[in-house]
Amino acid sequence: MGLSYHSFVFIQCENCVINVFLIGVNKMNKRTRAIDEETYKIIIATMQNGFEYKGIQHKTNERIATVLQLEYNLGLRVGDILNLKMDSFMRDGSRYRLDMHEQKTGKYRNFTVPVKVYNFIRDYAYYNCISPKARLFPITERAVLKHLKVTCEYLEINGIGSHSFRKAFATNVYVNNHYNIELVRVLLQHSSVTVTQRYIGIGSKELEDAIEKNINLCNMK
Repeated sequence: MGLSYHSFVFIQCENCVINVFLIGVNKMNKRTRAIDEETYKIIIATMQNGFEYKGIQHKTNERIATVLQLEYNLGLRVGDILNLKMDSFMRDGSRYRLDMHEQKTGKYRNFTVPVKVYNFIRDYAYYNCISPKARLFPITERAVLKHLKVTCEYLEINGIGSHSFRKAFATNVYVNNHYNIELVRVLLQHSSVTVTQRYIGIGSKELEDAIEKNINLCNMK
């Protein structure tokens, strides 16, 4: 099966200090939208650089920035990313494979991780002195969501939650692979195409084309 992932976008910084702030979380992922690439880059860079908001200094947070980058580039849920170890990745010839059971659904997943993504994870583990058997991100999902929320509040960005990064992955794969919704369904482990379409907020390509072809606007005088 020919699969063209969207371009991998990783942003890195040097000195990283973890500082999580307990701010309220919007748990309704249905209200979140797929994040666009420009907003994605701004959020990640802000987390990596740190910022001051409402009199509180939020220090650089490379750990959470990395979690969200993996969600954006692999389409995994945050809970599954937080359980990853370097030992989770298996060498398969010149490739790397990730075998896992999804935390939310219990479904088994086996897929190839692009080498660029694997190298990004490996470098993160190396620079942070994380052993192969240790969790790469020993934090809670709640901590990730709260830090993302305060970052978005600081940037005055609305409609973004942790699912926004997974939705962006799905949308990008859909567009970059000739609008193959079945491919997206398989990658997200959804039970039906209808669930996938509802998750990323699209109809069938035929419906989209039909609407596009029917456009007939008159110029404003």
